[in-house]
Amino acid sequence: MGKLILAVTNLPPRQVANFISEVLVLGVVMDNGEVALIHPDRDVLPGRRIL
Repeated sequence: MGKLILAVTNLPPRQVANFISEVLVLGVVMDNGEVALIHPDRDVLPGRRIL
């Protein structure tokens, strides 16, 4: 809660496990299998375009 992350939205609906998803959250898989979420390095307005 309260953290900005990067995600791609408005994707075509896809079955993921037992639910339908239209979002891809971006992260990096670490050596130990944990995922580090990718986040902006400064304050940005939510909903801005990712390049």
